[in-house]
Amino acid sequence: MPGELRPGWVCVRRRLPLLPLLLLAALWLAGAPPAGALVAGLRVRVRLPDGQIGEETLEADTDTDSISIEFKKSDGSLITFIADLRKDVKIIRSLILGEMERGQTQFQGLCFITRLHKNEIIPSDSMAKLRQKNPRAVRVAEEQRGLEHLYMDVAVNYSRASQLSIHVHNVCAEATDGIYARESDVKHWVNSGVDASIFEAIHVSEDVPRCRTSREWWKGCICRYSLCVEWYPCFLKYCRTKDAAGKTSTYKCGIRSCQKCSQFDFYVPQKQLCLWDEDT
Repeated sequence: MPGELRPGWVCVRRRLPLLPLLLLAALWLAGAPPAGALVAGLRVRVRLPDGQIGEETLEADTDTDSISIEFKKSDGSLITFIADLRKDVKIIRSLILGEMERGQTQFQGLCFITRLHKNEIIPSDSMAKLRQKNPRAVRVAEEQRGLEHLYMDVAVNYSRASQLSIHVHNVCAEATDGIYARESDVKHWVNSGVDASIFEAIHVSEDVPRCRTSREWWKGCICRYSLCVEWYPCFLKYCRTKDAAGKTSTYKCGIRSCQKCSQFDFYVPQKQLCLWDEDT
């Protein structure tokens, strides 16, 4: 039907979203590919919760068996989602525009690394073969997977994190002091052979307040960061056909789309690093 996604090869030129010049320079230095590089991917228009229309760039790299999704939040923050299917690792990086009039730098980087579970997203080779009949269609996810609440209680050593995923070095280059994981995921990775020394538990006393309620700008608190990936391909659809002899077989005939929202709680050494999480 018009506007649906079906398997088929597509190659588009990657064009990075508009950012302040400093962000573009940082991304270039972090190893982002040149704007003219040819990659397999899609640009998808999505309906946002406030009714506005946003755009996501979805790309697949079959060599590294990974999928990336990039979009901008309504506040201007740039979100990059990486699914490393080879390592069972999911990375969400946010570049948050700073409030310079309140003493912040021009942007602040955060990286949240969690375990990627089986069947959470389609395979990279299937993603690389997706195409759109109607690129101007505005998409709404078929399935809402609900809100995921994650307490990030482990710090990740940026300089040694490449053994966890080769993507950490580039994706988290602007967040070297703000890379977080969860103890339960760390146990899984260590049992899989990842060196435990790249992780450090973050010990926080019970009386540490939430940044939302704290009035002490230069003291530590528990920060919350929320985001939603409004549209991504989470399942493959299979159809059945019969040959002339009446034998039934199945083939890939499309995808099912999902929305996923996440809330990350994590410790920051001062409220100044969590200005978005305030009472209104």
